[in-house]
Amino acid sequence: MLNQYETVFILTPVLSDAQMKEAVEKFKTLVTENEGEIVHEENWGLRKLAYPIQKKSTGFYQVLEFKAKPEFIDKLEVQYRRDERVIRFLTFKMDKYSMQYSEKRRSATKKEVKEN
Repeated sequence: MLNQYETVFILTPVLSDAQMKEAVEKFKTLVTENEGEIVHEENWGLRKLAYPIQKKSTGFYQVLEFKAKPEFIDKLEVQYRRDERVIRFLTFKMDKYSMQYSEKRRSATKKEVKEN
């Protein structure tokens, strides 16, 4: 049985665009290679951090929404910890309310884009 998860990770700001994309691809591939399925992804870009992490005040924020088996989360988080490009991460299991909210938010964003 697959659960739906959302994971946010922050990449170090010293990466080039290509290095950042490569890091994101690595984690997306990890999900799909472990029988998971990417539902949605968002790149929030370079943002200011609430407090310095590893003497850095900004980072590249990336959000992945995916379906996977519960035991996969440990594997994913070990990979986050091993990757020196990742300075912070948070993964949580989505309940039906957060899935509905996420769906609503995505469709509102799509409408905005179409109107512009």
